This record gives sequence, structure tokens and C-alpha cells, in this order.
Amino acid sequence: MPTPQLEQQLIAIKPITVPRLDRGLDLQVKVTAPRTGRRLPVIVFSHGNAWSMDGYEPLVDRWAAAGFVVVQPTHLDSRRNGIGLDDPRYGTIWRARIADLHAILDRLGTILAEADGLDARTDLDRVAVVGHSWGAQTVGTVLGARVFDAAGVPGEDFRHPAARAGVLIAATGTGDTLTPFAAEHLPFMRPDYTTLRAPALVVAGGRDRSALSTRGPDWFTDAYHLAPAPKSLLTVAAGEHSLGGVAGESVAETTDEDPDRVALVASAVTAYLRAVFGLDQDGWAALRRGAGDRYAVDDK
Repeated sequence: MPTPQLEQQLIAIKPITVPRLDRGLDLQVKVTAPRTGRRLPVIVFSHGNAWSMDGYEPLVDRWAAAGFVVVQPTHLDSRRNGIGLDDPRYGTIWRARIADLHAILDRLGTILAEADGLDARTDLDRVAVVGHSWGAQTVGTVLGARVFDAAGVPGEDFRHPAARAGVLIAATGTGDTLTPFAAEHLPFMRPDYTTLRAPALVVAGGRDRSALSTRGPDWFTDAYHLAPAPKSLLTVAAGEHSLGGVAGESVAETTDEDPDRVALVASAVTAYLRAVFGLDQDGWAALRRGAGDRYAVDDK
């Protein structure tokens, strides 16, 4: 996959440690930003299972080049932490992920100040949360989605007021369709999207078939269909779970490597958030007009 041609120079600062006394391991983040610009909107990004703040460069660099400041935590499930299914902490890692995002959003100004004084160049009234896969379910809860317990009762409300909008990329679906493995080890993968009222874009792959669900690619569109408006759905026709390689170039998880597909996802997220934040309506309108065989866009 070729290196993207960036529009401007970027800066990246890592690691920045965010206080989390109850976590056991330090919460560290990476901040990526354009070298110039003021009143920059912010994306807090939650990675997929086993990744870290060092992944997803094909997306993050494009977002920063488009004028966003991107904050990436390393969650406890990162493979660098070695916490497997047999670890007693694994059953509550989904909650630890949410707590990570809350800690970042609570201290965002301080984090950005430590990142080369970026607090003076950012607009903390324009903060979005974005995630891929497990990260998408994580950001969904921060935007208002809940998690059904074993009895089908929605759990507690984890929404954070600083998160004004979001993007859920390859987000877990809902319903009683988990495979036996997923039901045993990942019972929290039962989101209730009916309480997700914040503006959000859902990105789904038309060929994304999860080994964790008995349903097909439509499973990944539940967040759009079940959540109340305003919501948008981008369906990438030939996309699988990695949507062309969003996590990295030529990584093992990339089953459908396609740099153009990655660029489409990055551009769609940029255009959507700029429209939601009132910065530019033309980009999202143009993307909607360009829909066809390669991708489709729906709004409600």
C-alpha cells in the first residue's frame, strides 16, 4: 500500500501519560496534528482489539493532514499488554476502554497542552469520538449506547458530554446472534443503540462477515438502523472488516488490502465531521453525490 500524499506537515507526540489510578497499567496516548492551523477540531480514536496508539496511521495521518488533532490511547487489550482471555481482567476490559475515553475527554485540555501546546490551537467545542471494530462499540457507549445484560436489560449510561459527534467503523451489531465462542468470552457485544442520540456516521463493509456472529454484513449496520436520527450510513461495497487496511499497511488482519478504500473511509470521516461541526458542508454533499457501485450513503 503506497504512503498517502499528505497536504501538510504533521507532528506526533508520544507517549503522554493520562492519570488512571485504578487501571494497573499507565494509560498512554499519542497525539497527531497538523503543524499549522488554529481552532482545530479534535478526534479521540479508539482502536480495535489488540491494537495500540501506534496503529491506524493510514487513517490518522489523513485526518491530521485535513486539519484534525487526533488523540489515540492504548487500551488494556492491546497485544503489547499480554492480557488474554484467561486473564481475570479480560471480562471487564470493555469497561476499562470506556473509562480510558472518559479520562481523556475529562483531561483533554491538559493532554493537548503537554502535546507541544496544542491546547492553544484546538477547539474543544468540536470534539468527536471515532472507533473501529471493538473501538466502535466503545465510542458508541460514550455517545449514549448501552449494553444489554444476560437478561436483556440495558446497562448503565456511559455518555460523555464532551463528545459532540462520532463515527462507528465496523461496529458490533446487536441481537441474539453471537456465536457460542463470542457469547462465552465476549458477552458485552450486545449493544443497545436505541439510546445513541448523538450525531454519528456508521461505516460498514458490504463483505464484512464476522466470525463472532451468525448474521452477515448487515450485522454491522445495526447502529444506523436502530439508533435515532440524526445518523448517516456509509456502506463500502467490497469492504471487509479492515476496509482496505485501516489499521496499517500489509498487516495480518488486512484481508482486503486496497489503499483507495482506506482513502475513501478517511475522506468520508473527514467530510462528515466537518459538516456536523459546521465547518464545511460541501465535502459531505460531494461524497453523497458520488455514491454508486463503489459505495452507498444513506441519511436519516
